[in-house]
Amino acid sequence: MSLLITGGTGYIGSHTVVELLTINEDVIIVDNLSNSSTLVLERIKAITGKEPTFIQADVCDEKSLDAIFTEHDITAVVHFAGLKAVGESTTIPLNYYHNNVSGSITLFQVMAKHGVKNLVFSSSATVYGENNPAPMVESMPTSATNPYGQTKLMIENVLFDLAKSDSEWSIACLRYFNPIGAHASGTIGENPNGIPNNLLPYVSQVAVGRLEMLSVFGDDYDTPDGTGVRDYIHVVDLALGHVKALQKLGNLQGCVPINLGTGNGTSVLEIVNTFKRVSQQPIPYSVTPRRAGDIGEVFANANLAKELLGWSAERDINVMIEDTWRWQSQNPKGFEA
Repeated sequence: MSLLITGGTGYIGSHTVVELLTINEDVIIVDNLSNSSTLVLERIKAITGKEPTFIQADVCDEKSLDAIFTEHDITAVVHFAGLKAVGESTTIPLNYYHNNVSGSITLFQVMAKHGVKNLVFSSSATVYGENNPAPMVESMPTSATNPYGQTKLMIENVLFDLAKSDSEWSIACLRYFNPIGAHASGTIGENPNGIPNNLLPYVSQVAVGRLEMLSVFGDDYDTPDGTGVRDYIHVVDLALGHVKALQKLGNLQGCVPINLGTGNGTSVLEIVNTFKRVSQQPIPYSVTPRRAGDIGEVFANANLAKELLGWSAERDINVMIEDTWRWQSQNPKGFEA
């Protein structure tokens, strides 16, 4: 019996695969490698001493998915695969709707055909939109301000309707906050293609000399230092949340949204100053205007994850940044180097 991990060579997927192999799960990765590399598989083996089965395929390809489910005894799926850059989604929205929404529906149809109805879905705190006050609670109304967020929200709605139509489905919709950090070995970490879209890989690439300067989007928010506050969560804690969700799927009825966050907020300047201290490197930055749709403060209420999954985040911001810097300093040009 195997677990199918779509997008398993990506940032969060690869860390989750490591944790699953560590507890001797049989793992099959399906990835089209659009934003990752097969070199990740070598790193996973270096950490765990084990090799997951790897199949290069796209979740939009129904024929390939059908063959995978026919050839393997799959009991549950963790669905990470998807395009994920907010800015890019506003310039090529059709690509995002096709890949993320259509691809997910194709995957769910193939799962249903083969009687595999246990699913952990990689959702996002972006579904809380910009009108809910922090801390975010799963019962809050949802909305989205960009095509990427809309795709996550649409997939959640598909899954809610699917679970209502068929009581055999057990689905955990894990709403992530802001994943950062890397495996403690420095062997795998976040390796974005091109200019990073997220704060931490941008900061770490400035620190290692790949980028010249960080842009801080707004310093006039109603926060302690004027910069945006977010709930940063260590990617290994996040991976362990997926392991817990898989283990508890049998206890979940229908489609259940669950926040994965620390419940604490950290500002952009706190991140920058902590990274300077940890790395002993300068982090030059300039303040630029706010981005449309950004809000001042976002952090989770993570009580439901503790109640339903027995999970809570353990690693603090210092560990997150120490592990980020270890990864970046050991791999200044990412996997390809």
